[in-house]
Amino acid sequence: MMMKWGQICNLIHGLKPALTMVVVQVAFAGVNVFYKLAANNGMSLRVIVAYRFIFATAFMVPVALILERKRRPKLNLKILFQAFLCGLFGGSLSQNLYLESLVLTSATFASAMANLVPAITFVLSISIGLEKLGIRTRAGKAKVLGSLIGIGGAMILTFYRGVEINIWSTNINLIRSNGHVASLQADPGKRFLGALFALGSCFGYAIWLVIQAKMSEEYPCQFSSTALMCVMGAIQAVVFALCMEKDWSQWKLGWNIRLLTVAYSGIVASGLMVTLISWCVRTRGPLFASIFNPLMLVVVAILGSLILNEKLHLGSILGATLIVCGLYAVLWGKGKEMKKITQLVPAKINGESSESIEIVVTSLADGDLTTTKKEEKIEETIKVITKGDNILAKEEINTVEVKGFD
Repeated sequence: MMMKWGQICNLIHGLKPALTMVVVQVAFAGVNVFYKLAANNGMSLRVIVAYRFIFATAFMVPVALILERKRRPKLNLKILFQAFLCGLFGGSLSQNLYLESLVLTSATFASAMANLVPAITFVLSISIGLEKLGIRTRAGKAKVLGSLIGIGGAMILTFYRGVEINIWSTNINLIRSNGHVASLQADPGKRFLGALFALGSCFGYAIWLVIQAKMSEEYPCQFSSTALMCVMGAIQAVVFALCMEKDWSQWKLGWNIRLLTVAYSGIVASGLMVTLISWCVRTRGPLFASIFNPLMLVVVAILGSLILNEKLHLGSILGATLIVCGLYAVLWGKGKEMKKITQLVPAKINGESSESIEIVVTSLADGDLTTTKKEEKIEETIKVITKGDNILAKEEINTVEVKGFD
C-alpha cells in the first residue's frame, strides 16, 4: 500500500509542470474573453495594458518582498537589464501588438498567429543552446513532430470551419455588436497590418521565454523576477499609453467590466500565471512552456460557445484533437530526456547556487563483500554541474581503483 501511494505521489510530482501550464492556458483564455468584453465596452486597448501591469505590480511586489525576503539574491545591472527586456518583450510590447492585431483583424486570426510561438521558441532555443534538437533520437523526433502537429491542429481549428456541431446551447451572449470593430476587420490594408502586429507579438513572446530562462539561472526567484518584470512592464506601458491616448476619460475605472478586466488580467495573468511560467521555464525549459500555447485556442472555443454564443464546428473538434496529440508527443519526448537525466542523478538535488557533485557508482567484480575476502572494487565517478534544479553539464571522470580486502 505504501509503495502504491509513493508511486502515485511520484506520478503527481512528475505531472506538476504539465498541469501547471494547463492552468496557465485556461487563465490566459479567460483574459481573451475579458479583452473582448472590455474592447466591446469601448475601453482603449493601450489603457487596458497599462492598467494590467499596474495591478500586477501592486500585487506582485508585496508578495515577492514577503515570500522571498530571506533568499533573494542581490540585484545587479545585468539582472535589471534582463528584467527590462522581460517587461518589454513579455509584457508591454507583446501585449500591445497582440491587442492591436486583435482589433485590426479578428480575435480568431490573432489567436491563430499566436500558435507560431512554439515554433519560434524552438528555433531560438536551439540556436542559443537551451534545447538540443537530437533529431536522431526518438525523443528529438517526438519533440519536432509534436510541435508541428500542435501548430497544424491550431491552424485547422482556426481556418477550417466545417459543419456546425450543436453539443450544447446556453443562449447566453455577452457581446453586443460593434460596427467600428467590424469595419476595421473588413479593411484588407488593416488586416495585413494586423497580421504583422500579430507576428511581432509572437516573436516578442518567444524572445521573452528565452530571456526568462537565462534570467532564472542567475536570479532563481520566481516571485521577485515576476515583480521586476511587472514593474518594468508597467513603466513602459504607462508611458506608451500616455503618449498615444489623448482621451483622459479612458483612464476612468468603475465597478464594471473594465475594472474586472484589468484586475483579472493584472493579478491573475501577469502576476500569478507569469510566476508559474517562470517556474516551468526554469525547471523544463522555454520550449516546454511554449508548446502549451495552442491549448488556449481550445479553451477559448469552448468558452466562446458557452458564454459568447459562438458556434462549434467540425474544424474545432479536429484541431483540438491534433493539439492534444501534439502536446502528448512533446511531453513524451521531454519525459524521455528527463528520465535519462534522473537515471544519472538518482537523488533530488536541492539548492539555488551552482555546485559540483561527484556521484560514485560502485560495481563488484567477483561477488559480495560479506562472503569473499578479496575483491576488486571499481569506482566510476560522474561529475554533475547543477544550477538549482537544472543540470547544466555532465562530465565522466575515468577513475578506477583496485583495493584488496582481507
